[in-house]
Amino acid sequence: MEDVRKNAWLEMTEAELKDLDGFSKDYLSFMDESKTERMAVKEVIKRAEEAGFRSLDELIEKGEVKAGAKAYAINRNKAVAMFIVGSNDLEEGMTIVGSHLDSPRLDLKPVPLFEKSHAAYLKTHYYGGIKKYQWTNIPLSLVGVAFKKDGTKVEISIGEKDEDPVFFISELLVHLSADLNQKKAGEVIEGEKLNIMVGSIPLKDEKENPIKKNVLKYLKEEYDLEEDDFMVAELNVIPATKAREVGFDRSMIMAYGHDDKVCAFASLKAILEAANHTPEKTLVGLFVDKEEIGSVGATGMTSQFFEDMVLEILNTQGKGNIVSLKRALRNSKVLSADVTLAEDAGYLDATEEMNTAKLGHGVALTKYTGSRGKGGSNDADGEYLSEVRLAFAKENAIWQTGELGKIDQGGGGTIAYILAEYGMSVVDCGTPVVSMHAPLEVISKADLYQSYKAYLAFFKHI
Repeated sequence: MEDVRKNAWLEMTEAELKDLDGFSKDYLSFMDESKTERMAVKEVIKRAEEAGFRSLDELIEKGEVKAGAKAYAINRNKAVAMFIVGSNDLEEGMTIVGSHLDSPRLDLKPVPLFEKSHAAYLKTHYYGGIKKYQWTNIPLSLVGVAFKKDGTKVEISIGEKDEDPVFFISELLVHLSADLNQKKAGEVIEGEKLNIMVGSIPLKDEKENPIKKNVLKYLKEEYDLEEDDFMVAELNVIPATKAREVGFDRSMIMAYGHDDKVCAFASLKAILEAANHTPEKTLVGLFVDKEEIGSVGATGMTSQFFEDMVLEILNTQGKGNIVSLKRALRNSKVLSADVTLAEDAGYLDATEEMNTAKLGHGVALTKYTGSRGKGGSNDADGEYLSEVRLAFAKENAIWQTGELGKIDQGGGGTIAYILAEYGMSVVDCGTPVVSMHAPLEVISKADLYQSYKAYLAFFKHI
């Protein structure tokens, strides 16, 4: 069969190409402000409020949950559900685009600070699927929240501004790496060696751990924090790198956290655009947490936060019962907006050419995910795939098919299978990515834009 994929760069109109420039610049800004889920939630809410969205709690209190209402609900500052209430009965179902805001990173351990070999370090524990050796020898930022003994929250961000210092994980020099080079890639850097360097000046007149004590002195003076405050802190270590354009033609974007901020951004732009009109079906944008570790916990997709919010809306309509809730969920249709693998010329042996997404050929529709025998997968039915294709065609959204590697090679899942448990029609639909889960990933600007067009088409026509 002849390759039916269309190169998005050749298919876009002049008007779209002009729009793409500003769209991409906005995305660069979004990425620099949204590196962690906490940061991303702030940015999502800021943009939502600018577009007229208000807290769901506020709308309920004022009795303003009605057709056309634009609401958001925040889950522990790490996840967001956005609603545009439709004119139809909610029991008829919702149109949902769901993405996630978390990305692989390092987290500080509860007791992290130590001194050794004339330097102070912080111990980390990695989050999500990473290649540990990729996190050495790059500039790192420390961001998150800590709490003083009186419960006061302290926001910490060091390394994100140009004038900030950064942090560093060392690696053995090549001259002494003969034994190291014989190890498997997964063993070159052990998890317990992912310690970030944070200081080297000793505190004067201190004989025991003088460098560590000097770091503690800095934390006390700057943030009024003490060593045992780390035990209740939530601090992340992320690449201290700005999102940048890639290539002579500036056709690509390099950034930390394309997985899955690119789909989050595209779906956010789509639902904000859709908010200009009152829809028939209620539109929902989901931005969740913990996907990289199985969507677990109170802020992941497996929590009951989303259905709780739907039940709250139903309750304002006099239908706060389990039957109405089940109907609303069962009749809903979803795009699970998560990135997929883009074919990489250097690693063709890991993919199957005919069914792997290509860079610059639009958003990728993935019928099934999971691994090998579709384990841990959602497998969309043909009827629903046809419906989605027709919706995309109405807005000329350029799309292709994708899969996550050769059958026997491995794979991975998204939030799709979780939403499918409610009986919803769900299919994966996301942006192709090069070097997925690396500290820096690459996407095509064209695929970013077509992801937005596809999500907007879904909101308008499903």
